[in-house]
Amino acid sequence: MEAAYLFVDDTLNGVIWSLVPWFLLAAGVYFGLRTLFVQIRAVPDMFRAIAESPKGTDREGRDLDEEYGGLSAFKSFTISAASRVGTGNVAGVGLAISIGGPGSVFWMWMLALLGGATAFVESTLAQLWKTKDAEGNYHGGPAYYMTRGLGWKHLAAVFSVFLAFTYGFVYNAVQSNSIVEAVGGSLGTDSNLQKGIAATVLATLTAMVIFGGVTRVASWTQIIVPFMAGAYIIVGIIVVVLNIGEVPNMIEMIVGHALGIKQVAGATVGAAFMQGMRRGLFSNEAGMGSAPNAAATATVSHPVKQGLVQTLGVYFDTLVVCSITAFIILLGPAVTYGRDDIEGAALTQSALADSVGAWGAHFITFILFFLAFSSVLGNYYLGQANIEYLTKSKTVLNVYRAVVIGFVVFGCFGSVPLVWSLGDTMAGLLAIMNIIAIIPLGGIAIKLLKNFNEQRRKDIDPVFHRDMLPELKNVEFWDGSDPVTRRSTEDRV
Repeated sequence: MEAAYLFVDDTLNGVIWSLVPWFLLAAGVYFGLRTLFVQIRAVPDMFRAIAESPKGTDREGRDLDEEYGGLSAFKSFTISAASRVGTGNVAGVGLAISIGGPGSVFWMWMLALLGGATAFVESTLAQLWKTKDAEGNYHGGPAYYMTRGLGWKHLAAVFSVFLAFTYGFVYNAVQSNSIVEAVGGSLGTDSNLQKGIAATVLATLTAMVIFGGVTRVASWTQIIVPFMAGAYIIVGIIVVVLNIGEVPNMIEMIVGHALGIKQVAGATVGAAFMQGMRRGLFSNEAGMGSAPNAAATATVSHPVKQGLVQTLGVYFDTLVVCSITAFIILLGPAVTYGRDDIEGAALTQSALADSVGAWGAHFITFILFFLAFSSVLGNYYLGQANIEYLTKSKTVLNVYRAVVIGFVVFGCFGSVPLVWSLGDTMAGLLAIMNIIAIIPLGGIAIKLLKNFNEQRRKDIDPVFHRDMLPELKNVEFWDGSDPVTRRSTEDRV
């Protein structure tokens, strides 16, 4: 197991992650400039977009309460948030700080702020080129915009295979692995019996939900994610309040270490940068091409609205939830950085227990179980979306579901460093392929944003019809037949 870990982390990731940070940063800066930093100036529009529902009546009084397929913006947000908000926020941040020091938190923040523009572009493109199945559900994502926007069918197929493998198998093993680690830290034991019980419970719950389809996944995630994330944030705020006098020193330590102003034993500036990039990408997924699969499922009146919603998801994940974990750890007992015995969830548990008492460790276990379980569901859906791109076979999909459950079980018994390193490998490859695709398609997202802004300036709730930009090719929907996009013709730009 040690040899496998060294090969994956040193050899594979050494090559891949010498490239990925520059892809992410370059894409973030490029799209930020092209969109005039939409990820910052359009925050009010993000909150408006997430609150929208496709139900109700349109401007001409037509009843839109019939079921016509798709999900609300909020439900699609919770599917992507279920994938984002999980072990990466609790165990992942702990790993980043344990290896890279406090400066890694700063680079996670920077990746989120720059990556917000990339997330906007990829999710807007996913909405534009979405398709609908026989049951009325929307599908879309990188494979679709690679095929319809660029004609790159081979890259689309490779990307779909990689994403289905990464999210259904590797990342779900990461989630179950972190649950077992947290349970062990809470109970003070690490027996195979304990792991077996956890594996049985997780596998059973996962099977019950994923064989129910996307609507069941959406129903579960829209309940679990807000409640558990909210509870975690409240406890984190309590920790900050209890240690309010130490907050200025903590911020100084985060920024100072990241920029090389403050030296931290055991953690170099380079380690902080790399861990911030790795854990930041694993957590918020901006530019990785995963969230667009969920973004495409939403029923919205304009593609840009889902771009804005998914940008908000990046901020919620990193600037809020990841920051809470970082504050809990850095306001707790002194951390020894760069250790051989890498800690994830256990570091967060011990820090919270130090601040609020022994119940803090059990609270992390409770929260992590539900966040990780929701991530398993969200990850599965992202994998399913790409399996359905590759084949319409129900047999293949059911086999995929069974293997997903198998990897959930495997994660309960696997090595922590190896599982996380495999996740880094796949994340890096997905990000490179996706960014190569969205750079040439970025101009189309800019045109859609201009169309959206023109309507907003006229105080009109933006809708999009494909004849507004007739130069766009292979756009299956957006012809005005979807009830949510119907509006008086005089309102159209």
